[in-house]
Amino acid sequence: MIIIKILFITSPHNIKKQQQDVMGFLAANKIEFEECDIAADETNRKWMRENIPEDARPATGNPLPPQIFNDEKYCGNYETFFDAREDNAVYAFLGMTAPPGSKEAEALAKKAQQ
Repeated sequence: MIIIKILFITSPHNIKKQQQDVMGFLAANKIEFEECDIAADETNRKWMRENIPEDARPATGNPLPPQIFNDEKYCGNYETFFDAREDNAVYAFLGMTAPPGSKEAEALAKKAQQ
């Protein structure tokens, strides 16, 4: 079973909205996920900072949540999640197989037929 980790923080408002957007999408699509609060648990914060690839880090400061991982594999941040959702490619973004009947599976089937 795949568990998607969502590293989050309990504030500020715009970050909380992004986190709710990601978790709401995962819940609506019955994708299991684990919430990891980086504000309440220093271990989660340290793990996040150590596991985000160098090329995905901001030029200055620390990466902001939400950061999304498929187990230990880094998937991306909110912006890359949002782009994947707009492109009907969230399952690929998460490193998962799109379920039959989903928009993503239908798009992949069309692409394979071309």
